[in-house]
Amino acid sequence: MKKILLFVLLAIAFTSCKSTSSAVGKNESKKENRYTVNKLIEKAEDNIGVRYKAGGTTKNGFDCSGLVYTTFESENIKLPRSSYEQANVGKIIKISDAQKGDLIFFKTNKSRQINHVGLIVEVNSNEIKFVHSSTSKGVIVSSTKETYYQNSFAQINRVIE
Repeated sequence: MKKILLFVLLAIAFTSCKSTSSAVGKNESKKENRYTVNKLIEKAEDNIGVRYKAGGTTKNGFDCSGLVYTTFESENIKLPRSSYEQANVGKIIKISDAQKGDLIFFKTNKSRQINHVGLIVEVNSNEIKFVHSSTSKGVIVSSTKETYYQNSFAQINRVIE
């Protein structure tokens, strides 16, 4: 009887230790992810004012997917090079669940497929702000409140949980 009681007590002790350690691990990874998201936003916003350049991935000029590609690469996160391919990475989420660090995709100029991407930098109740490289203004922060982006919104992807 003592052996059974000892076994039960040990099983309870190990089970409770296991659940505690996994919760700590989860919190640590969430903190690391928040840190990574903040670094990504900082890196992307450091490029505000850089001109647009088709195929560009440097301070000499960025296209939209080049900005996102280079930004994520700075944190050793590998993404495909085009916005169309980037739209297949991570998990598609509802616009109401958008968070800083998510990617936002558009079908601009009546395109049938995704052809534009930005990095979400701020989310309010009825507005999402994102940094991207626009063909006319270069790297800027825009808003989903702007008619152009309201009309061309396609999806939001979460790459970093």
